[in-house]
Amino acid sequence: MVNRPHQKNNSDIFESRTVLLTVFLLLVFVVIAVKLFRLQIIHGGQAQAIADQQHSIYQRLLPSRGEISITDKFSPTGYPVATNIKHYLAYAVPQDIKNSQETAQSLASVLSLDPQDVLAKITQPDKKYVVIKQNLTDAEQAGVTALNLSGIYFDSQDARFYPENTLLSQVIGYVGYTASSTQKVGLYGLERYFQNQLSGTPGYVNEQAGVGGSVIFGAKNDIVPAQDGVNLVLTIDKSIQFEAESVLQQTVQQHGADSGSVIVINPKTGAILAMAGYPDFDPNQYNLVTNPSVFSNEPTVGNYEPGSTFKAITMAAAIDENKITPQTTYANTGSVKVDGFTIKNAEPGEFIGTETMAQVLDFSLNTGAIYAENEMNNADFLKYLKAFGFGQPTGITLPETAGDLSNLENGNIDVEYDTASFGQGITVTPIQLVQAYSAFVNGGKMMKPYIVQSQISSDGTAVNTQPQVAGQPISAQTANTVTAMLVDVVEHGYGTPAAIPGYYLAGKTGTAQVVGTDGKYDPTNNIGSFIGFGPVENPQFLMMVRIDHPRDVQFAESTAEPAWAQIARFILGYYNIPPTRPIPPGK
Repeated sequence: MVNRPHQKNNSDIFESRTVLLTVFLLLVFVVIAVKLFRLQIIHGGQAQAIADQQHSIYQRLLPSRGEISITDKFSPTGYPVATNIKHYLAYAVPQDIKNSQETAQSLASVLSLDPQDVLAKITQPDKKYVVIKQNLTDAEQAGVTALNLSGIYFDSQDARFYPENTLLSQVIGYVGYTASSTQKVGLYGLERYFQNQLSGTPGYVNEQAGVGGSVIFGAKNDIVPAQDGVNLVLTIDKSIQFEAESVLQQTVQQHGADSGSVIVINPKTGAILAMAGYPDFDPNQYNLVTNPSVFSNEPTVGNYEPGSTFKAITMAAAIDENKITPQTTYANTGSVKVDGFTIKNAEPGEFIGTETMAQVLDFSLNTGAIYAENEMNNADFLKYLKAFGFGQPTGITLPETAGDLSNLENGNIDVEYDTASFGQGITVTPIQLVQAYSAFVNGGKMMKPYIVQSQISSDGTAVNTQPQVAGQPISAQTANTVTAMLVDVVEHGYGTPAAIPGYYLAGKTGTAQVVGTDGKYDPTNNIGSFIGFGPVENPQFLMMVRIDHPRDVQFAESTAEPAWAQIARFILGYYNIPPTRPIPPGK
């Protein structure tokens, strides 16, 4: 009998293979179950978040620009003057698009775009978010919705909005495009100065992808949200600002002037209560402006020759040097000859004879200012001008210029110092002059002007501006002496149009000539200004009004001074400041 190898029957083979298959399937099931468990349980929140974020990533990655607000005496909660409103955009997720050619053609038709440009955007497989068009109109959004295209979605973005229109426009500036930028940035004013703080910090996606671009759950895959911009709360009082702008516009138009500006500050702290320029503009429609000069904030960048408002600075320097007193006299002949030039008073035939330094301010005598400067040496005079802050920025948180003392710094030429004594041949800015005059209010100490009261971060942290002394160019005694002289200007001198019955006010006029295109002073062009403060016993405001090139009058007594008085009268009533002296009948 022949022995043959043992052979498994068919049923044994089938049973063995069934077991192996079952084990294999069981292992596959276990692997799938583990993956599903990790996906749905362990990383379920992350997966859901990513799915949710895919269609709102724009909001997560771009910060909201910080708001700018102002307050007034009656509403400390504030009024927004620069804020954001929502505009909608259309975007694509390229890997979700089924037919790129048809999608591009349809979108281009509805959104008035180039089909090839749209196609280039939506055929980027490595992109998860591609903006098709921003600032959609209602009709465009409805048209895209009606197309019902796969991979095309809507999102929202912030657009800058200025609810008060022209109010404070030159201080605020606007947000727009520069020639080299693809994103809007702050241009002019606070929007420019605080661009980095207002714009915030963009977020980003930190993503690790698997084969084919799929997300690896459990890997580092984070959307770091944007940090919104800082909110600014200004020192501006809305009511005073509105009054200043209204009076300024009326004055400029009444006299056919080119332009004008106003600054009102709390002289004890340096806080700006109003800052205005006219002509102004609507930052919501900045693209309609044909003359870009209206974007400039003249109170901080408007270099000009200050004229006779500067005589108070000259007097302060000479008094502080113990060279003169208000009762010091000189012989006024109506003109002075120096370095081959003849310098005259504005009205050379008036006040001929012996005059005091107090009368020099009262009647704005150029020859008297020259006398006071000549009692010092030129180096000391220049030292005082720099101590008063001229020739250098004040440091206010706005774009500003520094004025120009180069005529004095580049040589010791007497005629240059003589003309500078009455505010010609040098340039200053209105904000510099206001800072300098604050020394008369504060016992010789100047207060640094500031316009931002608080910077509030997105987490609610507030950084408040504290009043700061900018320097002490003169003694307290000198400050009090000059203040008394400035009161006399309003009581008995050319400052009488600024007088308000019942109050002691201090101030000084200035009518400065303007250099023409030929390099010579134009006799038909001037800048009229008035600067003053009050009530003198407890000053609540310091204000400067400047009117550029009035066409119908020659002197500031008829332009800047009445405007100053009108705004001052409003402030006194607004603050409910009672009179400190009897009001004459009928006044």
